[in-house]
Amino acid sequence: MDITLVVALVIALALFFDFTNGFHDTANAMATPIATGALKPRAAVAIAAVLNLVGAFLSTEVAKTISGGLIREGDGGIQITPTLVLAGLIGAIVWNLVTWLLGLPSSSSHALIGGLIGAVIVGAGFGAIDGAVLVSKILIPAVLAPITAGLVSFIATKIAYAITKKRERDGFKRGQIFTSSLVSLAHGTNDAQKTMGVITLTLIAAGFQDVGSGPEFWVIVACALAIAIGTYSGGWRIIKTLGRDITDVEPAQGFAAEAATTATILASTHLGFALSTTQVASGSVIGTGVGRKGASVRWRTAGRIALGWLITIPSAGLVGAIAALLAGLGLWGIILDVVLAAGAILFIFLRSRRNQIDARHFHRPQPGVFVRPKKSKKAAR
Repeated sequence: MDITLVVALVIALALFFDFTNGFHDTANAMATPIATGALKPRAAVAIAAVLNLVGAFLSTEVAKTISGGLIREGDGGIQITPTLVLAGLIGAIVWNLVTWLLGLPSSSSHALIGGLIGAVIVGAGFGAIDGAVLVSKILIPAVLAPITAGLVSFIATKIAYAITKKRERDGFKRGQIFTSSLVSLAHGTNDAQKTMGVITLTLIAAGFQDVGSGPEFWVIVACALAIAIGTYSGGWRIIKTLGRDITDVEPAQGFAAEAATTATILASTHLGFALSTTQVASGSVIGTGVGRKGASVRWRTAGRIALGWLITIPSAGLVGAIAALLAGLGLWGIILDVVLAAGAILFIFLRSRRNQIDARHFHRPQPGVFVRPKKSKKAAR
């Protein structure tokens, strides 16, 4: 298959992954303000979309980690091919959609990294992976970031409840508009960068861009738009899990969780860490549940989320490796990869229609109550 056609296919898949990243991670910023009533559901996702768009233009450090750090390429290294990048993206997209169907706030970032690692190991061997970058900028932050965010939000929650009286705490709702907006902005500076890095990696691998160079401006614009559109589409299943199923969130808790999430993401972006913003947000919500007296954390749900964190990289890696094996068969292997991926996406979408969750599910009369919309008479029949 012509290399230009393969590159075009990879770019299209990368932007689709960026779209899934957007709706998968909307909950990171907006689950808690929606849960507390600080923002209406549609207004929340609109704000998140705009700020993700803006944030994507503010930094490219994480993109450089993906394009020139994790996978060795170019002079002195093993040349990854665009076909392997395509296989890695298939692994990331399929796992992202599986976890979305389950309402599981797993990491889109780790799905992408796992898919790439699995594909590259099959196609180029273990030597193509820079182990030092994998450990220092991906695995260590994966462990430390949610713990750090949880500790910060725990302390912030304790302080918020200690210095305010009950009648004063509704003021945190207004504060949540500001802090959740900061999370969205920070998310754009980190997660949009990963797709930029993948596209840049592909262009370098195909010889269309110099080794060591950063993302082109058109790549930044395309990725920013893709993640913003995905964010606006909602991701309501994961918003429900993060905003309501872990703990019942009050405005002061939401404010603390969002502040802790923002601080952790921005610090990681500055250091070039390919961080899981989902892990950070989940850790922050758990921290607030522990920090508020009388609150309870649903540890079974938290355990499911933690299990998702553990298996995301190997699971996406397995799918990416299988896709790479098929792609190694040549043109027909690549076609088979795309057909199977399209079939999996269609199946997941149709399966999701059986138990659809959307913005209507978030009209609630009191904290902690999940209200299902009334079925119309026509639907009841």
